Amino acid sequence: MLAMPDPSTFQILPWAERTGFILSDLYLKDGERCRLDPRRLMQDACTRLAEQGYIFIAGIEIEAHIFKVTDPKTALRDCTQPSTPPDVEAFRHGFQHLSDTAVDGLDGILTKLRRAIRAVGLPLRTLEVEWGPGQVEITLDPITGVAAADAAVLLRSTIKQTCQRLGLLATFMARPGLPNVFSCGWHLHQSLSTIVDETNCFASPDDVLSPTGRHYVGGLLRHARAGTAFTNPTINGYKRLNGTPLSPKRATWSVDNKGAMLRVMGGAGDPTVHIENRIGDPAANPYLYMASQILAGLDGITHHQLPGEPSPNPYEVSDAERLPTALSEAIDATAASPFFRFAFGDEYIDHFVALKRHEIGRYEAYVTDWEHKEYFELV
Repeated sequence: MLAMPDPSTFQILPWAERTGFILSDLYLKDGERCRLDPRRLMQDACTRLAEQGYIFIAGIEIEAHIFKVTDPKTALRDCTQPSTPPDVEAFRHGFQHLSDTAVDGLDGILTKLRRAIRAVGLPLRTLEVEWGPGQVEITLDPITGVAAADAAVLLRSTIKQTCQRLGLLATFMARPGLPNVFSCGWHLHQSLSTIVDETNCFASPDDVLSPTGRHYVGGLLRHARAGTAFTNPTINGYKRLNGTPLSPKRATWSVDNKGAMLRVMGGAGDPTVHIENRIGDPAANPYLYMASQILAGLDGITHHQLPGEPSPNPYEVSDAERLPTALSEAIDATAASPFFRFAFGDEYIDHFVALKRHEIGRYEAYVTDWEHKEYFELV
């Protein structure tokens, strides 16, 4: 296996002496691209879009937790695999959303993060305090094509490394096992533009979405269940989807309603109208997350897939398809999907499914605290 650096991704890391960051494409020794490289899948998806005259545009909106480390747990007895997580505490109390006092309490770390994110060339849009203690949200300006996924990789790395050098821990775990914390998500904003004149293909002068936009939504909904393993690839991510009433539970779409899986932002006559997928896991692989969206949406466009009417009340029980409630359920849906087997190839799907089933097997073999309390003394 050979790694071929992509010079367009090179950035000097201002916080590390004589150190740079660069992403690479994977090749086999015979010069062929590695078919198991997720970045290749994203590149191929963008190529398929280009063949139809489209460019993918993504806006990244991702949440994380930042904590003070009170005990790093670096004793040798803690150096297991995986290692013992550090003990942490919050900077201040949460649950004061948009409070100027709450923002001021985190201003020191937010200022350092803001400088680091901009220093590596990322188009930072907002950096703000979220609802829970230690919870923050980061958004970037729209980015096109593979560069959008590259930016997500660099963003997470920048935040984690900057915090680590300050004696802090930044985590993109969806639902940390800590008291009183809130779940985190990754909302992916997306649209298509034309290659010729960069016109927004989802915009319509007299409807909430153009026919192309509706068909794209139709494709996302049609393949939502099988694609959940790519938007939510961790066991922990489903603790967020199941445990948070605000998280979407079904494959629905609506206009400016956060209860739906797909939220259309904008409307008739708005040149910036786009679609927000609200179910993503902050730990998702950016290349697989975005490629799965591109290919599902393109399939909807190709087959003129209609999404039905937008749901006025997404939280209500409906006949819309239910999303997987566990990684095992999502992986079974992916493994059985003819569409994703064609889109990503049997070899990649079999590889991905095998890795995830191994992860699930390790989880299912672990004796939890709940089990020990439930059965140890009573049976």
